[in-house]
Amino acid sequence: MKTRPDRDPCSYVHRDYRMLAADGLLSSFVHFKETDLHILADRDVTDLAFDLALQGRLQIEAYIRRCPDFLNSLRPLPGDDLAPAVVKGMLAAATIADVGPMAAVAGAIAEVVGRGLIKAGCAEVIVENGGDIYLQRSEDCTVAIFAGPSPLSLKVGVRLAAERMPVAVCTSSGTVGHSLSFGEADAVAVVASSTALADAVATRLGNEVGKKAGGGINIARALEVGRGISGVQGVVVICGDKIGAVGDIELVKLR
Repeated sequence: MKTRPDRDPCSYVHRDYRMLAADGLLSSFVHFKETDLHILADRDVTDLAFDLALQGRLQIEAYIRRCPDFLNSLRPLPGDDLAPAVVKGMLAAATIADVGPMAAVAGAIAEVVGRGLIKAGCAEVIVENGGDIYLQRSEDCTVAIFAGPSPLSLKVGVRLAAERMPVAVCTSSGTVGHSLSFGEADAVAVVASSTALADAVATRLGNEVGKKAGGGINIARALEVGRGISGVQGVVVICGDKIGAVGDIELVKLR
């Protein structure tokens, strides 16, 4: 996992946003190396979720040992028909987003766990992995956008209709967390059907946004780039006190 040395991990480690849980669902938590999952489901799924996350991680780690560039490349890599499914998904997402494949790792793990839980019989599942979310719900729901120091943080949400499920909402930030970003957006949230793709695209668009010249510079460019990426349903960008959105997005003001 690449990090930025100027980013304080303590700025996100407490993850207070996880207190905003969905009513009627049970919380489970899985911690393994960099993987830090909060799962909401219609039953306790801790053991199964751990097994699914571990399986996904082991496949990725084994592939890195075989292809070290997979870990460090900041550019897309060629597809590999012999790779496990989780790696194939990351390679494909990186190619579409024009980033390195590890930009999709958190979303890929979230989706592996989420789809595995659905296959095991769960009807309602939300898997959050450091701001990257896989959702399968039978009712409409709203995902709050955590944007660190922005005054808009947790004041704006994205409403998702039940008929869009399963769906992914992934968020990248240049001011929160330890993942590598070349931008300064407080939050770039991407909605897509693939969690790996949403994660990779959020990183790609986050790289477009800076705070120079009074804040919010290049928000419009990030939105325009996002509009043109296949598979992206919608994008929200928050930078300081500025916000922009494009695509099939319903923004909700939160109390």
